[in-house]
Amino acid sequence: QITTLINHKDKPKRSDKTLQAIQRVGQAVNLAVGRFVTVGEAIANENHELKEEMSVACIEARRAGETIAQLTDVASLDHPESDSHITIFTDKTGVVKAARLLLSSVTKVLVLADRIVIKQIITSRNKVLATMEQLEKVSSFQEFVQIFSQFGNEMVEFAHLTGDRQNDLKDEKKKARMAASRAVLEKCTMMLLTASKTCLRHPDCESARINKDGVFHRMRLALEQVIDIVTDSRPNGENEMSPISIYSGIKEFKNKVEGLRENLYFLSKENLSTMLEVILEHTEDFTDSAYTSHEHREHILELSKQAKMELEQLVSVWMQAQNQKTKDLMEDLEVAILKTCQCMNELKREVHSAATSLAADLLKYHTDHMVLKALKITGVEGNLEAVAEYTCKLSEQKDQLVEMCRLLRHVSGTEPLEITCIHAEDTFQVTGPQIISAAETLALHPSSKIAKENLEVFCEAWESQLSDMSLLLREINDVFEGRRGEKRVYLSLPRPGKHNANLKALKPVKLDTEEQAKIAKLGLELHLLTSDVDSETEKWEDQENEIVQHGQGMSSMAYSMYLFTRGEGLLKTTQDLFHQAEIFATEGTKLASALHAFSDQVHEDDKPLLLLEAEKLISMCKQLQITAKASAQGKSATFTKVDACILKTRNVMTLLCQLLPLCFKLLRKNKAGNGCLKPAPPWKEDRIRTGTNAHTPERRVETFGIKSLENHVTNMTFLESK
Repeated sequence: QITTLINHKDKPKRSDKTLQAIQRVGQAVNLAVGRFVTVGEAIANENHELKEEMSVACIEARRAGETIAQLTDVASLDHPESDSHITIFTDKTGVVKAARLLLSSVTKVLVLADRIVIKQIITSRNKVLATMEQLEKVSSFQEFVQIFSQFGNEMVEFAHLTGDRQNDLKDEKKKARMAASRAVLEKCTMMLLTASKTCLRHPDCESARINKDGVFHRMRLALEQVIDIVTDSRPNGENEMSPISIYSGIKEFKNKVEGLRENLYFLSKENLSTMLEVILEHTEDFTDSAYTSHEHREHILELSKQAKMELEQLVSVWMQAQNQKTKDLMEDLEVAILKTCQCMNELKREVHSAATSLAADLLKYHTDHMVLKALKITGVEGNLEAVAEYTCKLSEQKDQLVEMCRLLRHVSGTEPLEITCIHAEDTFQVTGPQIISAAETLALHPSSKIAKENLEVFCEAWESQLSDMSLLLREINDVFEGRRGEKRVYLSLPRPGKHNANLKALKPVKLDTEEQAKIAKLGLELHLLTSDVDSETEKWEDQENEIVQHGQGMSSMAYSMYLFTRGEGLLKTTQDLFHQAEIFATEGTKLASALHAFSDQVHEDDKPLLLLEAEKLISMCKQLQITAKASAQGKSATFTKVDACILKTRNVMTLLCQLLPLCFKLLRKNKAGNGCLKPAPPWKEDRIRTGTNAHTPERRVETFGIKSLENHVTNMTFLESK
């Protein structure tokens, strides 16, 4: 709008339409500034340390907006150029000055607001770090549960802030780094839980301590990485983290070579030779690799030799052309340029083929996860010798996958995919030893359910990373084949599928960034609430109690809905989600009935509160059922319904987190007062197990906050369409 005002052409005659248009633009600018400044002033009031600076910038912006509105108030004037009324026509310099003041003050407000956001993220990170330190030092289960609950809430806050920041980043490289760091934090949150529990159960076990320390160390590194990105500081290891790849080297080399057509003197032959040497040094990662096929190795060596020869020929013709620009020499130069670029293209194609074929073979070979299965079995058997044998095999597998990631990085094609490859390499490098320490702990304590569960969590992280690699490989092939524009949908909103004869197959819906961020935040909150519910249910001695059973069932279903927000799990389409929401609401209604029955066994003073909470639960479940059954047509309506279902499920789970400790407290109070409660009715026979995850997984008395293997946290993908 400002540009329109500044650039308008001065004409001798101005129509009423032109004058009205100028006035509308001026008013629109002023209104926009007013709305913008209102937000800035609200931010200033909430952040006293920057209030003065922000207020000054807001006043300047408002004044500039009003000046522009006054100077463009020309539609009602008979003679806009008259000296009695200063307008854009009599004082265009004034408009320019006002525009400059407006832009500078708006920029100042944005910079100050950005500083506040950065401060919020750093403050949130510091809270997480402080709570992590407390978690490391705890010595009792009860204390750990309390602190972990606080930790979960702080992680949700941190996820909200960093998720918004990630969406605001314009640099795709930073975006990918942020996504990788946030993925580590999400996975490690669950790893921290099981590793800490194992350490608390087996405090003298060295392998359990090593396992836990590894998780804490990785989380701290990820937290620091987030702050480095947010504050735009350069970590010490960044140069090491992202060395030049073969793809980017070839691209830059070709640009320089083709630039000789326009300018024969813009670079030296030494520069060009050095660039080729660097590229050929990187090809040694392929030729020296034990996993590169003999055929690929020979082709890469031949093409490397040919590239040197083509460059020598190019330099020879180039030097001659610098001395004498004849037609024949320029034609020879063009041929040399074409042959050099063609050779580099063939080299690029060969290393791509070598890396992607190796990756495809390895991923196919390791899909059965035989080594992980063997580690679980031998660990439970307490067979230390067999565990040692399979840990060696896992180390070999880790080396293969790490090498695969290094080679894929060279051919990834874009910086975000390069970073994803580096992150995958780091994940395999770190997770491998963690699986080994978890397996050793289980072998030393074969009857420990916590140790078994901990091993399952780390094995699942390994499996999910392998799954991520398949997606990454497809993305790399897309870039190579020029299909980068066809961004895939990674969230289930919805995916193709049929549910009965009357339903047409659902078409995949692509979510924009804001939708993805919103659904991911709700999903993470739901995820952490399921852990809280599990922590509460596992405090109960009687795991067959009806309240516990319904609570566990609801937690299991809520977890499957969380997986849906990640495009994972057994819920594949939005219809699956809506059906699951209905079953979840039904289970909640059954829990409310159980609470009514339980209220007959508590003291009269406690009964009203319990019944009030039960009524709240019934009301919320009815609302969820109505939402889940409502029809929705089109992408926007479908997303709104998905969002509403997950939001209402989260609200029910929040209430459940309050109900379970209340019931547990009343149960203990009554036991202390009466010796025992009246026997509970045989509700168990009434339980209906329906739906994808409506069954209650086998519970562990020994554990207190985690589900079985299929209900553990799975991988967070990093391709930034997620």
